[in-house]
Amino acid sequence: MATRQVMLRTGDARDVATVDALMAAAFEPRFGEAWTRNQCLGVLAMPGVRLTLAYVDEAPAGFAMVRSVADEAELLLLAVDPVWRRRGIARALLRGVIAEAQATGIADLHLEVREGNDAVRLYTEQGFAKVGERRNYYRGKTGQAFDAHTYRRAI
Repeated sequence: MATRQVMLRTGDARDVATVDALMAAAFEPRFGEAWTRNQCLGVLAMPGVRLTLAYVDEAPAGFAMVRSVADEAELLLLAVDPVWRRRGIARALLRGVIAEAQATGIADLHLEVREGNDAVRLYTEQGFAKVGERRNYYRGKTGQAFDAHTYRRAI
């Protein structure tokens, strides 16, 4: 079987329908991690925000959204369609984010992730260290609260 190549490309507000579809597939509503279309559009309009989309065989497989201010950046969202999980898509997106941060003079990259999220393993493998916790940060569909853990990686 041929190896499928992950292609990354820069996105913008015209890609918000793709981002919506990926979030709907990737984020379980019970955790309250997905953003609304208007939240995505609002953030994409801000200076320093970059959207990267991952494609496999021309099909959208995932995305990452990052905001940079001065010499710091925050990974705002990273999502991979469950159909494409465990195939290196998230790793490719995260490495792309890190490479872009290095190329633009970012000193530190930050992120937050829900407690218990499997992505923690990927983040720690890529050099992120836990630096804090936000109690009851996420509100799920039923109102249940979930903690967020904050991570940082020096670039």
